[in-house]
Amino acid sequence: MFSKSLKVFLAIAVSILFVVGCASRGRPDGGPKDETPPEITSESPANFSTNFNAEEIRIYFNEYVKIKDLQKQLIISPPMETPPVITPLGTASRYIKIKIKDTLKPNTTYAFNFGNSIVDNNEENPYQYYRYVFSTGDTIDSLSVKGAVFDAESRSADPFISVMLYEADTSYTDSIIFKQKPKFITNTLDSLTMFSIENIKAGTYKIVALKDENGNFTFQSKTDKIGFYEGTITVPTDSTYNIKLFKEEPDFKVFKPSQVAEQRIMFPFEGNLETVDIEIQSDSIKNLEYKLTRDKETDSLYYWYKPKVEIDSASFLVKSESFTETFKYKFRKGEEDSLVVTPLRAGTLGFNDVFTLEATTPFSKIDTTKIKLIDNDSLKVPYKIELDEIYNRYKFKVDLEESQKYKMELLPSAITDFYGEVNDTLNFSFSTRKKADYGNIRVNLVNAKLPVIVQLTDDNGKVLYERYADEYPVVDFSDIDPRQYQLRVIFDENKNRKFDTGNYLRKIQPERISYYPNLEDTNVRANFDFVVTFTLIEE
Repeated sequence: MFSKSLKVFLAIAVSILFVVGCASRGRPDGGPKDETPPEITSESPANFSTNFNAEEIRIYFNEYVKIKDLQKQLIISPPMETPPVITPLGTASRYIKIKIKDTLKPNTTYAFNFGNSIVDNNEENPYQYYRYVFSTGDTIDSLSVKGAVFDAESRSADPFISVMLYEADTSYTDSIIFKQKPKFITNTLDSLTMFSIENIKAGTYKIVALKDENGNFTFQSKTDKIGFYEGTITVPTDSTYNIKLFKEEPDFKVFKPSQVAEQRIMFPFEGNLETVDIEIQSDSIKNLEYKLTRDKETDSLYYWYKPKVEIDSASFLVKSESFTETFKYKFRKGEEDSLVVTPLRAGTLGFNDVFTLEATTPFSKIDTTKIKLIDNDSLKVPYKIELDEIYNRYKFKVDLEESQKYKMELLPSAITDFYGEVNDTLNFSFSTRKKADYGNIRVNLVNAKLPVIVQLTDDNGKVLYERYADEYPVVDFSDIDPRQYQLRVIFDENKNRKFDTGNYLRKIQPERISYYPNLEDTNVRANFDFVVTFTLIEE
């Protein structure tokens, strides 16, 4: 016979084995990972039903599923004014329930595009691109429009681009996209640039693409990117439609000013900065002088004025080529600005750099007799000075030599600012490396319609080097940092030496940008000369 203590021990051991066995159910350690997506066992009402009048839809699966990223993934075409309630959210279930809250339009085909939002509960294997379709009429619309979305500036397009069709009937106006949801819609999901708008009826349409940041299927120009196909499309069609997505540059506009220092007022603005004149309107203020500079990080203008004003308020008339507005302004006290001069970039300069000084107050004049620039052998180095008034910078153009150290001394009163304040003695230094530390690229452009802007950028599109080609289709980038570059060409159609984005209402497409396809050819190494032949394809 077992002793009492032995019986207790065996009972505990059996209990432990039972608990462990229950806890170990599922995929054993080291077993194959489940990569099978869930399967639909039934749908009620059936998918592709006609004369649909149900208030609830259920989709049943062979295993527990859950819904992931529904807000991003789900597209309902045409959009519903009152969105349906879809469950379960955050939990697992054997079925998905769609509770319809909107009043459905008669004789209309509706499509629920779930993208990759339906996944199994354990491994999150997706049921890819599930679509539930029904019609409130006798037939299911079966036509489609296909194409691709590209980004006008970047090498790759953003994910989740909404592509929309508006009926081009007698009630259509271009402004409809600002206030009304489209007739049909799809999206590009997270990894594809191709789109297909399914289950549409024959007709004439306008096609528009949006990076819809607010998720409301209407165009908000301050936040959304937009693209459009010029003219209309007629369905049915066998054509594919390529759309370039761009961020509109707003028209130049100045906003309400504010006091930021004792004799400095900030005027925020948006759009491309134009030449601006600001006139103070007050009979009690005579001979007021001012300078305008731009903040180097934000879209703001600084209005520096002298002498101090003794009135409480006045009006400012702000005028540019396309903008005029009068602002009522109340003067406030603030701290006084003082002159501080610093180099824009210190340390080692590349051979494409220019030694530059900037200041906390506007530059007024410079006395070169009080400025000395010498090299490592204490020999005087010649230079030329250029003033960038809007950014308030003095550029010292020097023929830089390799492996050289430079020292600059500014004696007192070498620089005078707008308020008459002068500098104390200032000393700056900078140096250069060997030419062999850098690389060179020559770009031969084939089929180039000049002028073009040729740029070397980083992976995020930041421009690191830029050249303008208006006479010869050969561009040299000399003494550039060794690294991986992206090479792109901007077709400068209006010859203003910068990229111009599009405008939807004015029916202006963005200027074309072509990317060089082979990144290995633009991986610059030190002390090497590279030659790249970039064949541009005509559109």
